[in-house]
This record gives sequence, structure tokens and C-alpha cells, in this order.
Amino acid sequence: GTLPSSWDSMTAMQSLDLSVNSLSGTLPSSWGSMTAMQSLNIFDNSLNGTLPSSWGSMTAMQYLNLYDNSLSGTLPSSWGSMTAMHYLNLNGNSLSGTLPSSWGSMTAMNILSLNDNSLSGTLPSSWGSMTEMYHLNLYDNSLSGTLPSSWGSMTAMQYLDLYANSLSGTLPS
Repeated sequence: GTLPSSWDSMTAMQSLDLSVNSLSGTLPSSWGSMTAMQSLNIFDNSLNGTLPSSWGSMTAMQYLNLYDNSLSGTLPSSWGSMTAMHYLNLNGNSLSGTLPSSWGSMTAMNILSLNDNSLSGTLPSSWGSMTEMYHLNLYDNSLSGTLPSSWGSMTAMQYLDLYANSLSGTLPS
């Protein structure tokens, strides 16, 4: 089955787990009105289509798991408004485009997994403001350019996985 766009009227919903099913179709852009949502898990399904920019209105979101689907398109810059986000996992999809500099506003982020996609471009220096981040997975993409010196501000970092990209230059001092 598919995700019903009519569920957008459930504006008090705080947590929804539809993981490990056989769901197909797209992520409903109308769900952006579910502004009380704090935890949304729809991983390991057969969802396709793009990440809705309207979901940037879900500013209470703390945990979002959409990994192991067939999602494509780019990372919405509007998601930088999800400033309560602690955990975002989008790995194992077919996402492309660049890492949005606006995501540097997600300063509560602890774990961000974007590995195993087709992301390109450079590592945004603005992400250095994500000082609560302790695990960042960006491996198996097509990222290029140098390592931003601003990332030295990420003093909570414990695991930084950047392997299997096309990064170059020198290590920041």
C-alpha cells in the first residue's frame, strides 16, 4: 500500500512507525502539516519519489528514519528549519545533489547518516555549527573538495565516516 495523504489531518500525531513493511509510492508533501511529529520511522520499505520540502515545517521532529528505500532527488534546504532534529538517517537511497548549507542550523543534531547515496559537491563549512554531532556518515557518495577547517568546532564528534568519496587537499591543522 501507499502512505495516505489524508493522514495530514492527524496534526496531534507525535510518533509513527511504519518500518519494515511493503509500502510503496511517495512521501506525502501534505504531511508537512503534522507539526507535532517528533519521531517518524518509515525505513526498509519500497518508497520512491523525493523528500518533500514542505516537511521543513515539522519543526518538532527529533528522529527521522527513511533509510533503505528508493528515494531520489535532492536534500531539501528547507529541512534546515528542523532545528530540534537529533537523529536523521537517509542512507541507502538514491539521493543526489549537494549537502545543503542551511542544514548547519540543525544544531541539536547528534547522528546524521547520508551514506550510500549519490550525493556530490563539497562539505559545507556551515555544518561546523552542528557542535552536538557525534556521528556523521557520509561514506559511499561522490563528495569532492577539501575538509572544512570550520568542522574543528564539532568537538563532540566521535565517528566521522567520509570514505569512498573524492575528497582532496590537506588535513586541517
